[in-house]
Amino acid sequence: MGNSKSHPGQSFSSRFLPEEQAEVDRLFDSLSSEELGSSTSPRSFSLQALKARSHVGEALPAEMVTRLFEGMRRVDVTGKTKGSSERISQEQFTVSMSHLLKGNAEEKSLVIWKMISATESPVKAREVQKFTEDLVGSVAHVLNCRQELRGWTQKQAPGSLSRVQVLAAQLCSEMKLQDGEKLLGPQQLDCDRTTVEDWVFRAPLVATFLSVVIQQGFLLLCSSLDLATLVPERQVDQEREFASVLDVLSVIYINSHLPREQRHRWRLLFSSELHGHSFAQLCGRIAHWGPCVVLLEDRDGHVFGGFASCSWEVKPQFQGDDRCFLFSICPRMAVYTCTGYNDHYMYLNQGQQTIPNGLGMGGQHNYFGLWIDVDFGKGHSKAKPTCTTYNSPQLSAQEDFRFEKMEVWAVGDASVTQLQPLLARGMPGGAQRSRGSCLGPRTPRAFWTWTLRPGPCWKSVGGFATAKGSGRCLMTSEEEPPARAFLELEHGLQTVLYFSPELKPRACWSRLGGPGGA
Repeated sequence: MGNSKSHPGQSFSSRFLPEEQAEVDRLFDSLSSEELGSSTSPRSFSLQALKARSHVGEALPAEMVTRLFEGMRRVDVTGKTKGSSERISQEQFTVSMSHLLKGNAEEKSLVIWKMISATESPVKAREVQKFTEDLVGSVAHVLNCRQELRGWTQKQAPGSLSRVQVLAAQLCSEMKLQDGEKLLGPQQLDCDRTTVEDWVFRAPLVATFLSVVIQQGFLLLCSSLDLATLVPERQVDQEREFASVLDVLSVIYINSHLPREQRHRWRLLFSSELHGHSFAQLCGRIAHWGPCVVLLEDRDGHVFGGFASCSWEVKPQFQGDDRCFLFSICPRMAVYTCTGYNDHYMYLNQGQQTIPNGLGMGGQHNYFGLWIDVDFGKGHSKAKPTCTTYNSPQLSAQEDFRFEKMEVWAVGDASVTQLQPLLARGMPGGAQRSRGSCLGPRTPRAFWTWTLRPGPCWKSVGGFATAKGSGRCLMTSEEEPPARAFLELEHGLQTVLYFSPELKPRACWSRLGGPGGA
């Protein structure tokens, strides 16, 4: 199970597998070797050595490097309460890494507390909030430095508060103080270690963010970190410029509340910026595409939306299930889940004369928690005091609002049943599949019949690959047939295929993800 090799800190490092412990030891050796003094002295390293490591000093802000160092330095591995050294021993390093990367809420909170305070005495809530802001900012910084934004950006939110501060405030709002009240701001209230331990348990993103900071910042045990479910891949039509109203931190927050199997990929289905201010375009592009995130920004700068757990269908009845939720991103981040009061989760309708036409989530007709009117650009969020379906407050700045920006993202991979009706009638938005045609922005138009036979001759990378006969291709090579091409089966779904030109004809092929032959 764990590592049974005898070495300093062994009793604390049993959570590491042998190969993991070896990687931890190599990092410590690298840090301590730069300042190796007397051969009889126990090896250790200083704050300056940690900051001097180029892959650490560049990837993490100086404030977070200092916090991590102080947290490790203050860990008492001997059980004797004496003055802390100005250097970190191998035992302290191993124990700290074990607690932060493999430990339970109690063990993680021990190191977090020492990153916040040098004593065991209670601290002010504002000190915990400052630590959280440093942590959230470090996550955005290290993901950008390691080029792990996966297509998203670090944008500055409108208004006085940055997205770092907004997300930090949300995480701190999960904290329950000694009197049972939640922390609603950087108040002059006291927090003790028990409060912080309970907070780490309640807000799992805190521990996740610490793992990202350590594993990406120190380049330690990176293979065990599943960034794909933290930061989803952003898929947008590569031929058009598009700036989302979301930044990477907002996406991480929303994504953390989605079902795990839908967290790895977001595909843009609709954007008012790209596809126009048209409710008909909205319906045509989002119907039957599986779970979606709907979001918009009103004219006052409020950003909010909802998660639709099922495919949208244009019909005069409510739809969806209790996995749906509403959310707010700006001016504050929050998620509002179902109350069980009713089943008015989702609503999409047009062309009716006696009932409302538009897109709604929660509440009831004319009193939705979120409503986009068929007269595109208008909506309402009526919650007095809260939405009956989601217990959400008014999400927009004004009860009846106007908006310019709206986006809809399909999440996860589309299933075969979702794609079959679309394959039969052509792509959303009026684009039709062109049999045997290749189109590309920088390549000449070419035609050929491309059919495949079984064999290890191609490999699909991500996305969903299925078609009959042939599909519409975007060429990335002038070879005919291309050695590499993008197969666009439906709007927003692209798969990279590699295949050899000497394939023998076959009437049709079908393949769902992963490498293989066809």
